[in-house]
Amino acid sequence: MSITSLAQSIQSGKVSAFQHCTDTIRNLKERDASYNCVTKVLETRALQTAKDLDARIARGDTVGPLAGVPFGVKDLFDLEGQVTTAGSVVLNNSPPATRDAEVVQRLCAAGAIPVASLNMDEFAYGFATENAHYGTTRNPHDTQRLAGGSSGGSAAAVAANLLPFTLGSDTNGSIRVPASLCGVWGLRPTQGLVPLAGVYPFACSLDVIGPFAQNVADIRSVSEVLIGQSLAYKGDASALSVGILDGWFAQDLTSGVAAGMSAIQAACQHTQTITLPEVARARAASFVITAAEGGNLHLNRLKVEPMAYDPATRDRLMAGALLPSAAVIQAQRVRNWFREIMHEAFRKVDILVAPATVGPAPRLDQPTIMVGGKAVSARANLGLFTQPLSLAGMPVLSAPLSPRNDVDIPLPLGVQFIAAPGKENTLLAFAEMLEQKGLLGFPVVTARN
Repeated sequence: MSITSLAQSIQSGKVSAFQHCTDTIRNLKERDASYNCVTKVLETRALQTAKDLDARIARGDTVGPLAGVPFGVKDLFDLEGQVTTAGSVVLNNSPPATRDAEVVQRLCAAGAIPVASLNMDEFAYGFATENAHYGTTRNPHDTQRLAGGSSGGSAAAVAANLLPFTLGSDTNGSIRVPASLCGVWGLRPTQGLVPLAGVYPFACSLDVIGPFAQNVADIRSVSEVLIGQSLAYKGDASALSVGILDGWFAQDLTSGVAAGMSAIQAACQHTQTITLPEVARARAASFVITAAEGGNLHLNRLKVEPMAYDPATRDRLMAGALLPSAAVIQAQRVRNWFREIMHEAFRKVDILVAPATVGPAPRLDQPTIMVGGKAVSARANLGLFTQPLSLAGMPVLSAPLSPRNDVDIPLPLGVQFIAAPGKENTLLAFAEMLEQKGLLGFPVVTARN
């Protein structure tokens, strides 16, 4: 059932919000042991909110477009009365949040019900959701594989059909990478379009928050609430001009990703290939900016209690704090230059298409991917195609390719669609057209399979 259909069923009284919320929480408790998506279940709050919503509907009150729809948030969103731990034990003694994050407030005003906080890489620094404190989140399509990160709990919860939508954050690909590996949809909106108030930061100049969902219609429904405006598209999506990114973005692809990219190109009427220059340098700039901002944010705490951090996170944050200012300034210059390069591309086309990851999720016991003919760390390199694009601050949608008939047990593969700032409606319309053509969309995991 789509988010809209579920909300309409609850609004009409055909489905009880309280019963649906009860069933959702029971499902979380029974099935999450296989995946480790959840860090906290908000049972008392969720059930009371659902009960109050049913009473309002019975009185004939007007309720919002997401009435009764349960959702979860990455464990760096403030939830009233809960300590925001950001995937770490370092913040365990912090005071509880006095109010929900602003985007959570928007969703609640629309009738949605938060039911859980979800696992992540500590302080969002990673692409694997291998958390030294809360454990590793496993990919629902193969629990011997990574879910990706840092919003792995959020992506996996949707892929496992535990929740219809969730919230994550994306600095260098933390929505797009796990969406790709888990076979769900994830949107990184235009930089600054969705408020970050009440969300624990990683690298403030790059951080963006957005939703995960099971299909493009659900992404649109949630995004309209987050952004606060309609994302309807009035043009003909099939007439959009499309740029297929090559060069850096055409290297090291598995056959499934390459075939999916070719199928998308063949399905579009107006395409051309576009080569972005100096992508490796743009990725390096993203690394430097992220490390410097993250290290600076944590420097004082690292001086006091360094051993409380996950060792891998601690070492990277300390290295970032030691970066010379000249390197950071140069990285910002590259960022500004690369943003202009991206704007120039959108004077030629409406949509850019790139792979989201080089291939399927790596195994837990072999967390590597092949780059340049060599096995390299997945945790460090899963963002190969997402990190450079983050610099431009443009909206990016990660979409799952449809399963291929020539693969016996298909694993999810993802692509990225990029549009000019503020063009989320164009992005979603283009993806919806491809979804209707059968090129996009991956089945979620249910209790029966």
